[in-house]
Amino acid sequence: MLAHAEVRILASPGGKVGPFLDMFESVRDSGERVVIDGPCLSACTLVLSIVPSNRICVTRRAILGFHAARSIDRRGRTYAEPEASELVLEAYPGPVRDWIIRRGGLTSRLLLLRGRELNAMYRSCR
Repeated sequence: MLAHAEVRILASPGGKVGPFLDMFESVRDSGERVVIDGPCLSACTLVLSIVPSNRICVTRRAILGFHAARSIDRRGRTYAEPEASELVLEAYPGPVRDWIIRRGGLTSRLLLLRGRELNAMYRSCR
């Protein structure tokens, strides 16, 4: 019996983009599949842009959360990054990008994709 390696996302609030890009590029290159089994918010959603869709599955607990890109200056103030938001939006797979656009695009408000809408885009994990 063959064992297939997988990465399971149980709860990710997101964070700095760089470490997520590095991790998901490594997962993509390894051939592992990704199981989204809980909240995958903010930078975590970059998995959709990097790992091929046929290697991503979702459980009934999966929730994807999207918002506009932002940075923090040296004084700790948050500011919008509209150019980065546009790049991120363009990098998402078409169905996800279209879903975000139908809900007003990437803004400071968190958009949550889950349930039937998510299952229409990604296969359920077996």
